[in-house]
Amino acid sequence: MKQEAKRNSAHPSIVGNVGDIPLYGEEGFEGMRRAGRLGALALDMLVGAVKPGVTTLALDQLAFEFANDHGATPANVGYHGFLHTLCTSINHVVCHGIPAERELREGDILNIDITLIVDGWYGDTSRMCAVGAISRKAERLIGVTYESLARGIAAARPGSTTGDIGVAIQTYAEGERMSVVRDFVGHGVGRVYHDAPQIFHFGKPGEGVELRPGMIFTIEPMINLGKPGVKVLADGWTAVTRDRSLSAQCEHSIGITETGCEIFTLSPGGLFNPTVRLAAAS
Repeated sequence: MKQEAKRNSAHPSIVGNVGDIPLYGEEGFEGMRRAGRLGALALDMLVGAVKPGVTTLALDQLAFEFANDHGATPANVGYHGFLHTLCTSINHVVCHGIPAERELREGDILNIDITLIVDGWYGDTSRMCAVGAISRKAERLIGVTYESLARGIAAARPGSTTGDIGVAIQTYAEGERMSVVRDFVGHGVGRVYHDAPQIFHFGKPGEGVELRPGMIFTIEPMINLGKPGVKVLADGWTAVTRDRSLSAQCEHSIGITETGCEIFTLSPGGLFNPTVRLAAAS
């Protein structure tokens, strides 16, 4: 989603700042735990509904009803004119795909991205889904994307930098002969949807912002099977690969702690990584 920053620096959950980056205390971490868990629960529910013949619009309605049933607000609805709870990105769609009447087909790969607001906190997360049996190259792309996220998270600790996160992701993905999308980034999150810092999924060691306990942000690498170039379609939202190659994305919201980081959007049902489920089923 597009960047914004309307943070109230006087909010009691913010215990300090590094430039324009808020530092959150335990109140903020607890708020993000609640919001992140609900977003992850919503995706756990949606995973079971992803089947050939189901439309992405039907998935969006399920997510909207889930949010209402749990007293949450879908952050995407009305955001810069976006009308839906979910972003649903199929095959060569990199991100921000708009739910529609298009039915899912056997072999598709689908990213579902959701942000739910719980008591003023934004729980932002996305994951991949396999629609029935998928190709080996699609499965490998998803696996590399998830490992890229894991390596980025492993680099997120006090004293490291945002560049350390980016280079960990880039080095692994490019070592697997895939490419990292440059056009979209992770971002600060908490009391507002998009805040500082920006988290690039490529970079150089030691560059960027030094990470401090209390920083909260997303890491959400988008990995292409082909070249990194993307373009945004005429709807102003849907980003696709220029070479029509497959693309995958996964996203967690995390907070920097005194010793490492905490992931707020872990799947309660262990359903985050579809390649693990595919391996178990084979």
